[in-house]
Amino acid sequence: MAKKKTEVEQQKPAVVNETSLAFFEKYINNPSPTGFEWKGQEIWLDYIKPYIDDHYVDNYGTAVGIINPEADYKVVIEAHADEISWFVNYITNDGLIYVIRNGGSDHQIAPSKRVDIHTDKGIVKAVFGWPAIHTRLGGEKEEAPTLKNIFLDCGCTSKEEVEALGIHVGCVITYEDEFMVLNNRYYVGRALDNRAGGFMIAEVARLLKENNVKLPFGLYIVNAVQEEIGLRGAEMIAHRIKPNLAIVTDVTHDTGTPMINKITQGDLACGRGPVISYAPAVQNNLNKLLIESAEKAGIPFQRQASSRSTGTDTDAFAYSNDGVPSALISLPLRYMHTTVEMIHKDDVDNVIRLIYESLLNIQNGQDFRYIK
Repeated sequence: MAKKKTEVEQQKPAVVNETSLAFFEKYINNPSPTGFEWKGQEIWLDYIKPYIDDHYVDNYGTAVGIINPEADYKVVIEAHADEISWFVNYITNDGLIYVIRNGGSDHQIAPSKRVDIHTDKGIVKAVFGWPAIHTRLGGEKEEAPTLKNIFLDCGCTSKEEVEALGIHVGCVITYEDEFMVLNNRYYVGRALDNRAGGFMIAEVARLLKENNVKLPFGLYIVNAVQEEIGLRGAEMIAHRIKPNLAIVTDVTHDTGTPMINKITQGDLACGRGPVISYAPAVQNNLNKLLIESAEKAGIPFQRQASSRSTGTDTDAFAYSNDGVPSALISLPLRYMHTTVEMIHKDDVDNVIRLIYESLLNIQNGQDFRYIK
């Protein structure tokens, strides 16, 4: 006998479907390195256009979809679009390539990874080479991967050959690893930090449209650039939109895997729900609205303390203009800044639901100040 659905379960809007999952996979597999996000932004905008009234893209590539653009009261839901990557920094006479970071790329995972070097002539394939274990044994202390010794090999034997392929100092490099579903439970891929966020806010727009929700305010669905190098896209777009409040979504660490100290990093896990943060940049009354929305809709959630700053675009929105009430909903993620970032399907659904339900509980012109 089928289990009878509870009242809360019956009220749940449909979340990720086959069409949206196909978009998610295409969006993740497309490279969007910091400063070079435009291809991913095109994919994202094409997906959300049926669900919005207007859109624009700023000078650096932040994409904004708008519902009710004529409204004076402006609410932002935001994620960032860029992924970590590398830059070509030096080409040796033997045709090997040394790199520098573009964002927080992890040098320790680089050896043996396959990469795409983006040039004006198209993609050039290469690998991060590494000496065989046989050559590293022999009594001497093994050298660990560092920015000084990791290098790319694109099959060339001279600097001239490399340059003939269109490779030059400043070319950007991304990993080629692709999206997959693991154990029918996790989404896995590179750049889930934070194109998963872009996917989730796009799904909120879809649900609002499909459920014929008429919001009493203007909703700005923002997919910002350049978060990985200092929240720069959010900083720029916050001043352009001048929102009345902002709900930001990003990823945070699942702390249940080895080598993570829960005493310092907190106790968070994939599958246990969205993470609601506490930090000076997080406006407490808006945070309470998120919590009340989760409790009312039966959405599980976790809590995180973020000390001085959240380290996300929340900080950029909060401290922009005259101060924008801002809050953060995070998605638990394993193995951040690797090519096998992992997120739980249920958490994705519940972040989407939490943003959606929170928007339904925001009143036009709502004042979140403590003293009025």
